[in-house]
Order: sequence, then structure tokens, then C-alpha cells
Amino acid sequence: MAGRIFVLLVGGTILSGALVLSLATYERKDLAREMRTHHATERASQIILTLDAMLPAQRQNISPIAEKYGISVHFSPSSTLIGKGADTGIALALKRELGNDRTISAFERDDIQCPVESDLHAPPIPGPHHCETVFVTLKDGTSVQLDVAHHDRPPPFQNQFLIDLLLFLAGISALAFVVAHMASKPLRNLAEAARSLGQNINQPALPETDGPKEVREASVAFNGMQVSIKHHLQERAYMLAAIAHDLQTPLTRLRLRLEKVADDDLRYKLLADLSATQDMVKEGLDFARSANNEEPMQATDLDSLMEAICNDATDAGQDVSLDGKVNVSIMAHPTSLRRCIANLVDNAVKYGNFAHISMRREASKVYVSIIDGGPGIPNDQLEMVFQPFSRIESSRSRDSGGTGLGLTIARNIAEKHRGTIKLRNMGDKELGLEATLELAIA
Repeated sequence: MAGRIFVLLVGGTILSGALVLSLATYERKDLAREMRTHHATERASQIILTLDAMLPAQRQNISPIAEKYGISVHFSPSSTLIGKGADTGIALALKRELGNDRTISAFERDDIQCPVESDLHAPPIPGPHHCETVFVTLKDGTSVQLDVAHHDRPPPFQNQFLIDLLLFLAGISALAFVVAHMASKPLRNLAEAARSLGQNINQPALPETDGPKEVREASVAFNGMQVSIKHHLQERAYMLAAIAHDLQTPLTRLRLRLEKVADDDLRYKLLADLSATQDMVKEGLDFARSANNEEPMQATDLDSLMEAICNDATDAGQDVSLDGKVNVSIMAHPTSLRRCIANLVDNAVKYGNFAHISMRREASKVYVSIIDGGPGIPNDQLEMVFQPFSRIESSRSRDSGGTGLGLTIARNIAEKHRGTIKLRNMGDKELGLEATLELAIA
């Protein structure tokens, strides 16, 4: 959004400036043309009035003087020019200056070398000059031809204009950047608050008294949504905790009574079902806690955490190995992150007989890969297994035990740490499924 506002402001200003500059250039050209016409008319009228005041025998002496003003005087005009464009502007201007009692006609010419007007205070303007050939009759009826020069070359480009233009664009760009940053800052704050809310529901509330009215209203609505979600999660956690707590007593009594069943086979089956029920209650409660974690974030040494998890698994008789170190600490909920990785390791050992763990660091990411030796999962079901209570009909089925919440809990915890979990079939006879946990370092 900041980029769009910046582009719109700068682009709109540049387009507006270009339009204004174009109009100003057009008006400038018209004004320059009128000034040239007025200047040429004044010079020609001065020479004509001077010739009217001079005796016929002395008029030849005017030519050297007239050429200093950029005018050639010819006292023997051959005829009216044919095929040249008549300049009614010069002719009408001269008639206004000299009166309508004499014949005046003017023509635009570029086929002759016009004299260059000299200026005592400035050097002659270089380049070709446009000529106006004027035919006029003096008061005594003498016909005179005047070739009046004026240049059509635009004024030279000045470096100061380019400097002023660059300074103007720099100022507009700086102003647009500040405006875009200020306009998008409330949205950036809201987006950051939403991301933080996804990681920890107990984030501080947004200020409700800062910024314009729309921003304050959005902050109030966001804070209200945060409170509602927090209450909903707390109520769900309390409900599940209460159910789990209340179920413990009857389940314990039921286990004690089942121990008295005389039929060993029946007693074994009933106790197995009871254990599965207790595990489902426990994992259901863990699932609720993974969505509403109030554990504080703290710096966690990932290498130490992984070593502790592997040692615990080895002590429990599981075939678990660890390769690689990343030598970094990440901000995490230590207990939750431990549960996430432990679930992945238990899942690998349960369905793939062993878990080979490797760690690597790439830029600002840490990757923890866990490979097992099982048969893998069909590619079209790699995402489905993350759904709560989702199971697949293969060796990774309910016959192996479990409730179908392990991967769901692991992914919930990973997302709370701004991470992801991806599954991939290795396609090897000895290697089965690879689960990769991606975590951000900072």
C-alpha cells in the first residue's frame, strides 16, 4: 500500500507538472512569437518613418544603419514574391503603426541570407534566421523592400532549470514517501498485531486513542475480536480440562473393577480399550492446550533441546539418531516446542521403526528433518493426516495405536512459532517418510 501511495503521489505530481509545463511552453511559444512580431514591426516602422523623413537622394545612406537592426533595404523591388506565405500579422501591425494610406504586404521567407541584428550589450545570436520580406510604399509613392530578420531558435537550455527540476522531483519524492509511510503505518501495525495474535493470544491490546477516527475504530474492533477469541479458547480449554478431570475418577474405578474380571482374555481387551480411552482424553486435552498456549516465550538453544529429546527417546528404548548442529537459539515456548518435535519423533518410531534426525541452517531458517523406515503415506493424503482424528488405511492405521492428533498438535505448535511442517515420501526401499520442521531464527 505504501508503494502504491508513493507511486500515485509522485506519478500524479509528475503528470500534473508535465501538463502545466506543456501548457506553459505552448503559451511561451505564442508569447515569443508575438514579441518577435512586435519587435520586427517596431524596427521596420522605425526605418520606414526615417525614410519618409529623408530626401530621396539621401535614402541610400540608411542601408548600413538599417543592417545593424537586422534589416536590408532595397529601393528597387522587382515584384511581389510568388509562392511565399503571406504574413498578415506583420502587415496588419505595420498598418496600425503607419496608417492605412499606403500599400503594405509582408511574406515569410527562409530562402535568403538575412542580416543579423547587432546588440551592443550581447553577442549576435548564432544560427539561421527567419526573414520577413515587407513591401511598402513611402509617402511620396516610392516602393521599398525590407528584409527583416528574426530568429526562431528557442532560448538555450539552462543547467539551472535541470537542477531546479531535479530538486523539485527530490522534494516531491521525499514528501510522497513520508505521506505513504504515515498512511500505511496503521495498517502495518494492524497486520503485525494480527500476526502476533496468531502466535500468542495474550498480546497487549492496540491503543484505541491514537491516530485518525478510522484507525481508532479499527483498533477498537480488533481488541474486541481478541477478547472474544481469548474467552472462547479459555472456555474450550476449561471445558476440556473439566471433562478430562471428571473422567479420571470413573475411569480409575472402571480400571479397578476390570482387574477383578476372571476371564483373562476379556480383561486384557477391556483394559486395552480403557487405556485407549484415557489416551484419547489426554491427547484431546493436549490438542486444546496447543491452540491456547500461555507459556511465555524465551530464548531456547535448539541443539540442547534436540539432544534432550533424543536422549529421552533412547532411554525409552527407541531407535533414534541425531546428526548436525545449528548453534542458534530461537525464541520459543520450550515445553510446546519439545512436544512438537517429540510427537514427530514418536510418530516416526511408531510407524517406521526408527527416527533419523538431521538439522541444518539456511539463512534465517532452521530445518529439522526426521526420516523413518516405514512404508510412507500416499501423496494425495500427505496433507490430510494433519486434520484432527484423521487416519489412513495402511500400516499407519489405528492398529498401531494413537488417536490421530499427534501431527495436528505438532503443526499447531509449529505455526505458533511461525514455522511449518511438511511431509515427503523418500521413495527408497529402506527409507519411508520425511517430516521437515521449518523454524524462523529471528
